[in-house]
Amino acid sequence: MTVSLHKLSAGHGYDYLIRQVAAHDASHRGRIDLASYYEGRGETPGRWIGRGLAGIGGLEIGDEVTADQMRLLFAEGRHPMAGTSPGRAGGPALSLGLPYRRGGREQPFLAALRDRFAAHNTALGLPAQAAVPADTRARMRTELAAEWFQQEHGRTPRDQLELVGALARWSRPAASVVGGYDLTFSPVKSVSALWAMADSPIAAKIEQAHHSAVAAALRFVEDHALFTREGTGGVRQVNVTGLVACSFTHRDSRAGDPDLHTHVAVANKVQTLDGRWLSIDGRVLHAAAVAVSET
Repeated sequence: MTVSLHKLSAGHGYDYLIRQVAAHDASHRGRIDLASYYEGRGETPGRWIGRGLAGIGGLEIGDEVTADQMRLLFAEGRHPMAGTSPGRAGGPALSLGLPYRRGGREQPFLAALRDRFAAHNTALGLPAQAAVPADTRARMRTELAAEWFQQEHGRTPRDQLELVGALARWSRPAASVVGGYDLTFSPVKSVSALWAMADSPIAAKIEQAHHSAVAAALRFVEDHALFTREGTGGVRQVNVTGLVACSFTHRDSRAGDPDLHTHVAVANKVQTLDGRWLSIDGRVLHAAAVAVSET
């Protein structure tokens, strides 16, 4: 089994989590839309896992994941049950430390480009958020880049390469808060092929073996690769209680062929042994990726 590890940024990372992970949980060989998934018509909904759930009131291992819970935890850095008790949302019982910072993170050039697209649509009598044709978007992007270059340098670009370089710099995503980590557990393709062709009893045993392997790897993470840091500059590495995570098992690839694999979305919230909620020491987690795969 191989394990890939990717950061999930707060806000935008939540969009990725929904579109690429939660939306495709279905055992039949077709796609299901996101609304159908959250209305329970999809097979195998996401489940909460991890020893760290012991510190989160209102959730237990195996509980089904909801859209609101994912938004609160991964996008906002808040208690996933805060939305169910508005009167207590600010109280200590529903606090997971500091929530993620909001706003002010969009690159100025991208914000200006978005406003220009909206003005273009408004001039045509369309809704401001309507899709703009690709060729029109490209033309407007180049025009705006040329204007910004003139304002910044007091001259026109020497050539297209200079303009493209400036455009890449202005379009580079701003640094964002890490909302979590997506660990994807994938057995070798022959396992998925055998699982797809076998009769039901054998296929069930193969799937159970896959789940057992994922569980063993996650125990390794919690025992050996999960820490936080405290003190000035994160000088002290500190033990934590365990993961707070959502598990989603998929049974086909985006192309529709058999591809048994599991996404584990790990929240960037861990509880120290003395009860404080802090962020994961990502350096240790990344360094352990190969060891997790081997486990």
